[in-house]
Amino acid sequence: MTLPIRHRHGSLLERGIPWHEPTAEFEDLFERMNRFLESTSLAPSLSETMTWAPLADMHETDDTYKIECELPGMKREDIDVEITEHELRISGELKERTREGVLRRRGRPTGRFEYRALLPTDVKAEDVQASLSDGVLTVTIPKAQAAKPRHIEIKG
Repeated sequence: MTLPIRHRHGSLLERGIPWHEPTAEFEDLFERMNRFLESTSLAPSLSETMTWAPLADMHETDDTYKIECELPGMKREDIDVEITEHELRISGELKERTREGVLRRRGRPTGRFEYRALLPTDVKAEDVQASLSDGVLTVTIPKAQAAKPRHIEIKG
């Protein structure tokens, strides 16, 4: 049984690429996706090094937000913590270590990283505290005091 071959405008056959090359279609798809993403400006080029996001937990209490971000092997001078009225940004770079021998498997990310968290209420940016202990960065962000509800008497 033979199956029909669908030809599209700009297909591999029209560009002179033999159909029997096993990776030619994947390379073509990768190239077209890369052009699409670059044209939308939503993502950097797929050939560029992208940042990674570290694992993190966010806890909320009545008075604060607490973010615990896993950054094993990082020094505090290599981490940047920024806060705005409604966003926390943790960024930096984890440099690759020099090793002897051949690396057979990579499971830990290296390079630039960035963690962002939107904060649903106003915060006291001047009172934010950060500490690094045992590879975990803990950022404590106090909430701004919101107006407390009070009863308003209606006058006649």
